[in-house]
Amino acid sequence: MADSVKNTNPLRCLVVDDEPIARGGIVDHVDKVDFLAVAGACGSAMEAVEFLRQNPVDLMFLDVNMPYLTGLEMLETIEKPPLTILTTAYSEYALEGYRLQVVDYLLKPITFQRFYQAALKAQQTFQEREALQNGGPESESPFLYIKQDNGFQKIVRQDILFVESMENYVKFILSDRQLVAHQTMTSIEEMLPKDAFFRIHKSFLVNIHHIDMVSGGRIFIGKHELPLSRQRKDDLMQSVVYKNLIGN
Repeated sequence: MADSVKNTNPLRCLVVDDEPIARGGIVDHVDKVDFLAVAGACGSAMEAVEFLRQNPVDLMFLDVNMPYLTGLEMLETIEKPPLTILTTAYSEYALEGYRLQVVDYLLKPITFQRFYQAALKAQQTFQEREALQNGGPESESPFLYIKQDNGFQKIVRQDILFVESMENYVKFILSDRQLVAHQTMTSIEEMLPKDAFFRIHKSFLVNIHHIDMVSGGRIFIGKHELPLSRQRKDDLMQSVVYKNLIGN
C-alpha cells in the first residue's frame, strides 16, 4: 500500500464522473489508500443521487461538469451530502465549491500526491465529525492542518486565539503568527472542539481559554478587541464552558 495509515473502517467512497477514463483513474487512486474503499462508481449525477439513497457513503469524489445535472447542482439538491471532494478540469468552479463546503478541490489531471493530500484532509474531517457525534473528544490529535498553497500547514489548536471570516477565506490569529486559508467559517467551526471555541459573532470564532475580558459588546484577547453580538453574549454567559472557565 502507498500509505502507512491503518484503518479497520475505511471511508466508503463513491466516485462520480461521466468520463470512464477519469472515473477509473480515481477508483485506482482510492484502491491505493488503506483508509479508503470504493463503495460505488457512477457515470452521472442522477445515478449518484439514486445510489446515495440506497447505500451508505462517507466520501464522494464528484465531477463538476456532467450533462443534464452538474456536480454542483447535485450537491445543492441533497439535504445531507457525504463529505465531498470536487474533481474538474476547470479552476473557476473552486469558489462555488467552497461555498458548498466541500472538503477539497482537485484539478484534472489528478496526480496521486495531490489526491492523497485531499484524502488525508477528508479522513481528518470525518474523524472529527465522528468524535462530535459520539460525544467524545474532538480528536486525539492536538493539531489542525490548514491548506496553504499546494500543501498543508500544521498548527496547534491551543495556539489559536481566534478565527476571522473574510468572505470566502478565513484568517487564523495565532499566538505567534497569522494564516489565511481558503475555507468557510462553518467548516472551520466543525473542525474545532466545541468545548474550547465559541462563535461570538458571524465573523469571529474565539478560543474561550484566551479571553482576557468581556466588557459590554466587546471581547478582549491580548491586544485584540472583537465585537460580541448581543444574542451571542447571552449564549456565552449561559455557557457551561464559560462558567467553568471564569470559575477557575
